[in-house]
Amino acid sequence: MSANRSYGSLDLFKLFAAMLVIANHTGPLASLSPKADFVLTDIISRLTVPYFFMTSGFFFFRPRREGGAGKPPVKRFLSRIGTLYGVGILLYLPVNLYNGRFGSDSTAASITKDIFFGGTFYHLWYLPALIIGTLIVFGLRTWLPNRFVLAAAGALYAVGLFGDSYYGVTTHSAQFAGFYGQLFDAFGQTRNGLFFAPLYIALGAAFGSAAAGGSRIAPSLGGKKRYAALFAVSFCALLAEGIALHRYATPLHDAMYLAAVPAEIFLFALLLAFGGKSHPRIRYMSTTVYLIHPLVIIAVRGFAKMTGLQSIAVGNSIVFFAAVTVLSLLFASAIAILALRKSSPKAGGQRAWVDINLAHLDHNAAVLQSALPSGTSLMAVVKANAYGHGSVQIAKRLYGSGIRHFAVAEIGEGIELRKRGVKGDILVLGYTPTDRLAELVRWKLTQTVIHADDARRLQAHGGKFKVHVKIDTGMNRLGEQSDHDDEILSMYRHSRLQVTGTFSHLAEADSLDPHDIAFSRKQIDRFQHVVSLVWGAGLRPGMLHLQSSYGILNFPELAMDLARPGIALYGLLSSESDATRTKIELRPVLSLRASVSRVHVVEAGESVGYGRSFTASADTRIATVAIGYADGIPRELSERGGSVLIHGKRAPIVGRICMDQLTVDVSGIDRVRQGDTVTIIGEDGGERITAGEMAKRTGTITNEIVCALGTRASKQYQTEQRKRPGKKLVPGIHASR
Repeated sequence: MSANRSYGSLDLFKLFAAMLVIANHTGPLASLSPKADFVLTDIISRLTVPYFFMTSGFFFFRPRREGGAGKPPVKRFLSRIGTLYGVGILLYLPVNLYNGRFGSDSTAASITKDIFFGGTFYHLWYLPALIIGTLIVFGLRTWLPNRFVLAAAGALYAVGLFGDSYYGVTTHSAQFAGFYGQLFDAFGQTRNGLFFAPLYIALGAAFGSAAAGGSRIAPSLGGKKRYAALFAVSFCALLAEGIALHRYATPLHDAMYLAAVPAEIFLFALLLAFGGKSHPRIRYMSTTVYLIHPLVIIAVRGFAKMTGLQSIAVGNSIVFFAAVTVLSLLFASAIAILALRKSSPKAGGQRAWVDINLAHLDHNAAVLQSALPSGTSLMAVVKANAYGHGSVQIAKRLYGSGIRHFAVAEIGEGIELRKRGVKGDILVLGYTPTDRLAELVRWKLTQTVIHADDARRLQAHGGKFKVHVKIDTGMNRLGEQSDHDDEILSMYRHSRLQVTGTFSHLAEADSLDPHDIAFSRKQIDRFQHVVSLVWGAGLRPGMLHLQSSYGILNFPELAMDLARPGIALYGLLSSESDATRTKIELRPVLSLRASVSRVHVVEAGESVGYGRSFTASADTRIATVAIGYADGIPRELSERGGSVLIHGKRAPIVGRICMDQLTVDVSGIDRVRQGDTVTIIGEDGGERITAGEMAKRTGTITNEIVCALGTRASKQYQTEQRKRPGKKLVPGIHASR
């Protein structure tokens, strides 16, 4: 699972939780109602830190890939959180020194305990607790079966509970009081990484593992209502527990509550059900607000004292809270903008990257739409990661341009789009195994019925599915045979199948040879026969679609409801030599670039690369480029006259292409240096290398070249203003008889 899946609701609530932490430290209702302020700051706001722990556990222990495994990056985590903690210690060191915290009575043991458990400043305790709690859960998940991890973490929480909110119960037993006295001597309190953090981190990890395994929290309206109701019940229990403890017992602290556990579980489930687009800036802001808000509190108090506004700026608790919150958010927002801008990858500063020109995508969609009859809309084919272009970003851009129908190859691709917030109808073109059919309903996907027996399989499963019926008109790949009238009609009569479309695929649409055109016409006739058959039986075929990219360009007159452009949508044809009846200007959306990693001279007679396939006939300047066949570069390209562009000039590839790098001859190009940009596909100066050229050299089609581009090369999306030449992209229905 990727690190940045559609968990925007978690980001938004994390910022709200950071504001609740400010409330906890400013008492916003104190001047209005001490009782109300107690409920807000001593009970409600106590949900915030457990929530922080759960989100940390969720993202840290989540497998990196869907259904993947592997251990989390512990060293990187320790480095990141440890660095943040170190910054916090240094940031508040002047305040601590001013307050005399590290005075003459401090010992090495007390300072060590303070660093590992106290946080050195009252709100920094969360960071060492996060580190220790994560290490504990990591160890538990390593040595224990998952079902025992929560039990062990829960036992630790129970120990901590009676040293915190339930300490008043503990004091009734001298034996327990003595035990907790020893705990306090060793750890200061039980609100720390040993007793408090592990349970919530383990709960977050459990949610993360479930999500990665495909058992995502149900995002349906009913699911959301159920989680909201359960949260409301557990939240009321939390309020009752907190009030009762403070009335009838003597809490030592009020950080750990029993009812907080189910409240956090159902709150987290509810937020996951909402999903939404991730917000890296908000996530960064919430961490910054948590870290710096005590300094803002000090600054507001100091300013109020200097200006004589204490009665208003501090004495009025609501004004005090508002001032600290607004200033903290503004400061955090500025830091987030600068930090994320600095850390965002830039073209030319990486090993290898792909430039995606979304304005060209808009153009291609518009000119393809303009080639079609009025009333025919586009179904964008975004399978195979949108032919290597990035399916989520491509689909979202096209949806913003008015396209409402998308096609993918298999169910996993459709689920990925839904999880990342892609709307519209998504058609799964291929077979979906029986054990995954329920996911079609969960993620609101439309399934292709690939033959009559497949329709019976779907009907027998028990769910209610939206489907498109596939007709085999001569390709002999998928679909019910076009002359099997009874079988075809049976596919439309199943009670649990809602047929919303019927389609086929042209086998020779890319050819203008008369024999191939005749075969395509025969396929079209067969498809129209099936449509008439369905209508004649009093059934509805739904939306009709037959043309893919070449079908649009060579048979644009077909009045269907939808057309399914794939490769043409990305500004390419399968072969650059293909002639088409309709001439439109397609603009390549993708460019592939990499960096020069080394430049050196190979003397005459020396060889380059594996197998010494290239031997320099004279002294030759060789540039090593940080890209290889693992990134999708065909290995045979070096033997077929392949080249790259550097400083607007062609540099021939020499030596065998390696997994991670290739070498080029730059003897005829001046001033090539380490870090220079190399264009493998795209334009540089007046020169251009196309994916079609690369395909021709290696004996394949353009589709294979762009689909083979690996995931290592990051994608840079150029989000220029949309330009919509031709007709406006609007959805339409044209399935009338």
